[in-house]
Amino acid sequence: MNPKSAESPVSAALNSRLASERAEPHPASHKKSTSKDSAQHGASVLSITPLTTKLAQYLSPSDLKKVKEAYRFSDERHLGQMRQSGEAYISHPIAVAEICADWKLDAQAIMAALLHDVMEDQDVKKDELIERFGAPVAALVDGLSKLDKIEFQSKVEAQAENFRKMLLAMARDVRVILIKLADRLHNMSTLGVMAPNKKQRIARETMEVYVPIARRLGLNSIYRELQDMSFLHLYPNRYKTLTKAVKAARGNRREVVSKILESVNSTLQSAGIQAQVYGREKTLYGIYRKMRAKHLSFSQVLDVYGFRVVVESFADCYLALGTLHALYKPMPGKFKDYIAIPKLNGYQSLHTTLVGPYGTPVEFQMRTQDMHRVAESGVAAHWLYKSSEANLSDLQQRTHVWLQSLLDIQKQTGDSAEFLEHVKVDLFPDSVYVFTPKSIIIALPRGATALDFAYTIHTDVGHQAIAAKINHENAALRMELHNGDIVEIVTSPTSRPSPTWLSFVRSGKARSAIRHHLRTINSSESLALGKQLLTQALAALEIDTVLPPALLERLMNESRAKSMEELYLDIGIGKRMAALVARHIMSLHENGNAQSRKIKNHSAADKLEPVVIYGNEGAAVQLAQCCQPIPGDRIIGQLKRDQGLIVHTEDCDVAKRLIGKEADHWASVVWGENLNRRFDCRIKLLVQNERGILARVAAEINESDANITHVLMDQEKYQDRSMIHLHFTLQVQNRVHLAHLIRSVRRLSGVERLERERG
Repeated sequence: MNPKSAESPVSAALNSRLASERAEPHPASHKKSTSKDSAQHGASVLSITPLTTKLAQYLSPSDLKKVKEAYRFSDERHLGQMRQSGEAYISHPIAVAEICADWKLDAQAIMAALLHDVMEDQDVKKDELIERFGAPVAALVDGLSKLDKIEFQSKVEAQAENFRKMLLAMARDVRVILIKLADRLHNMSTLGVMAPNKKQRIARETMEVYVPIARRLGLNSIYRELQDMSFLHLYPNRYKTLTKAVKAARGNRREVVSKILESVNSTLQSAGIQAQVYGREKTLYGIYRKMRAKHLSFSQVLDVYGFRVVVESFADCYLALGTLHALYKPMPGKFKDYIAIPKLNGYQSLHTTLVGPYGTPVEFQMRTQDMHRVAESGVAAHWLYKSSEANLSDLQQRTHVWLQSLLDIQKQTGDSAEFLEHVKVDLFPDSVYVFTPKSIIIALPRGATALDFAYTIHTDVGHQAIAAKINHENAALRMELHNGDIVEIVTSPTSRPSPTWLSFVRSGKARSAIRHHLRTINSSESLALGKQLLTQALAALEIDTVLPPALLERLMNESRAKSMEELYLDIGIGKRMAALVARHIMSLHENGNAQSRKIKNHSAADKLEPVVIYGNEGAAVQLAQCCQPIPGDRIIGQLKRDQGLIVHTEDCDVAKRLIGKEADHWASVVWGENLNRRFDCRIKLLVQNERGILARVAAEINESDANITHVLMDQEKYQDRSMIHLHFTLQVQNRVHLAHLIRSVRRLSGVERLERERG
C-alpha cells in the first residue's frame, strides 16, 4: 500500500516542496543570483525560476511579466530583512507564491502573495500598490495586512480585529484566505526556530482558526497538514510517541492491508467496476483525537488505515458500495451518504465501515474523480480543474452563501471579539442536516435548535418565532434538531427576541441577530442601568461623577467609546464592567494629577455600593430562572454580556459555580422598597393520590392571594401508597407572602411534604 498515492496534485506538490525545505536551506540563500534583474536592482538573493516555471504552464507572457515586476518590488522592499531561520526574508513570499501557483491561482493572486508583507513590514501605502499594480492586487494585500498601526486595549482585541478584517476581506474575495492559508502553511513548516511559547501560541491560533477555515472551504490537504503541524508544536512529546507507534503499526498491519487490497480489487474487477483502490492513513491528530474522545490506547484504535475507491461514474459509487457490502459485513449505523447530501464545503463521498479480516473494522470511501478533486482542493478546485463546472458552480454557490453570512454577522455585531466568537461557532466542523416543509436541505451546526433553523431561513422569521413543528409535531424553539428532521416555524408579528434565547442557540447568525436586536430595542433601559452602575462604582471610590472635559476626552480615546452614552450602554448590556471603568477613571485622575480628585481610601474600590433593583427594569435586569429570586431573598447580580444584569439568590448552586469561574463579573444587588408587582416562584408538593386533592390545593393557593401560572404533576410510589408530586409556578409579592402561603397549604389533609423548588 502506498498512502502517498491518495494525494491530490496540490498536496503532492506541497509535500515535495516542504520536504525539500526541511531537508536543507534554499540553495540560493547563500549566494547571489547572477540574473540580469538581480544585477540591475542589487537586491535579489534568491532565484524565482521554480516559481516562474510553474506559472509559465498556465499564465500568459504578459501576466508573467507583471508577476516578475511584483517580485522585484517585493525583493527591493525586503532587502536586508532576515527571517529568524537566517534566510533572506524574500524566501517567504516566494514560497507562499509557489503554493498559490500549485493551485493555479491567477496573476493578481500570485502578485499579492509576493507582496503580502510589504504593507505590514515595510510601511508601503495602499495608494502606491494601486498605482503600480492595480486596485485588485492592492485590495488583496490590504486584506492580508495586520492592523499593527492601531492601538488596541489588549492582544486579544488586536488579534480579533485582525481576524475580522481578514475574514471580511475573504467574504469579498476568497483569494485572500487562500493566500493567507498558503502563508500560514509555510510559516508552520518553518516554526522550529521560534521560542517554545511563541510556537505554542501560533500553533493554537492555527488549530482554532485556520484549520477550521481550511476545512470549511474544502481544502482538505491543507487542513490535514496544518492540523498535524499544529499538533506537533502543541504536544511535541505526544506527537513523537504516536509517530513511533504508527510506524510500528505499518509493519504489523501490512499483511492485513495487503489482503484487503487484493480482495477488494479482485471483487470490483469481477463485478465489472473500473476503480482505483488505495489505502490511506489517518492523520496523527485524527488518531490522537479518537484516543482522547473514546479513552482508548493506540492498540485499541483499529481503524488507523482506511481505503478509498475512486470510480468513473456517480452510479459506480453505489455499485461499488453494494459489492463491498457483499464482500465484508457492514457495521450497523456506520454508513453515511455525502453524495446525496454533500457537506457544507462541497465534499461528496459514500462512507461505510466494514468488518474486515480478523474482525478489524475498516472504513471505505467511494467517490468519482471529480468528487476526489473537490474533496482534496475545495474552492481552489475552481482554479485547478476548470472542467468540472457542474460540481464547482454548486460548491462556489455554497461557499458564497457562507461568506455572505459573515457580512451579515458583521453588520449585527458590536465588536471584533464578538464577531470572531460567532464565526468560530459556524466553523465547528460537525453539521446536522434538516429539511424545510418544501424539502429544501438546511445545514446547521451540531446541537442547533429549531430557533437556529428559524434564523437561518431569515432574520425576521427568527425574531417572530413562537414555536416549531418538528416532523409535524409541536415542539419548543429550544428543541435540538437531528439529521433528517422536517422543521416548520410558527411565527407571530407580536413576538420579539428574548435574552434567554442566547442560552440555547448555537449558530453564529442566530446569536449575532438576537444580540443586535436586544442592543437596539433595549438600549434606553440598558443605558439607564449602566449609568446607575457606573455612578455607584464612582461613588464607592469617592470620585466626582462630573468628569473634567480633559479627563473625559482621554477616557473616550482610551476606551474607544464615542460618547458617555455609549459607555453607559456597554456597561448596561454587560459588555464592560462598571468597577473596571471606575478604576480606569481613578487611574486617569491619578496620572493627570487632577484637582477634582477626591480619593481618600483605595480599599474602597472593593466596597462598591449595591445595585438597587425593583423588578420593573425591563430586559436590562433579569431574574434567573434557575433560582427565581423574590423580594426578601438575599441576592447577587451577574453582569452577562449582552444580557445585562442577571439576578440570582445568594444560595443558588448555579451562581456559586459561576462565581468561582468569573468572580469579577458579579455585583452586589439589593431589592428596592415599595415593589408594586408580583414575582414568579416554584413550589413542589408530595400529596396523596386521592380525589379532589388538586382542587383543594389550588383553592388554598387562591385564598392566599397568589396566582397560579403553571401546574405539572408526576406520579410515584411512596411508602407503599400511591403518591403524586405537584409542581406549581406561582406569582407572589415577596418571601413573607410565600411563607404564609406555604403554611396554609401544609395544613391541608393529604399534603405530605411541601418545599420551594429550585433548579
